[in-house]
Amino acid sequence: MTSTEMHMAHLTDTQLQRVRTLESKLGTYVVAVDRPPEYADLTPEQLAELQAAERELGTVLLAYRKN
Repeated sequence: MTSTEMHMAHLTDTQLQRVRTLESKLGTYVVAVDRPPEYADLTPEQLAELQAAERELGTVLLAYRKN
């Protein structure tokens, strides 16, 4: 059974510097995860509910599949 948990990647100093360079070039933040999850295939109604919760909470929510 594989884990559905998402974890931040453990980067070497060289890898971290590469991410920082990329962030600077893109003008945005970049998050490194060890294994990206499979995102949930939401219905339009589910997506609308998720987006409403994002607005209510003032945050970004990611929905991904459970195994």
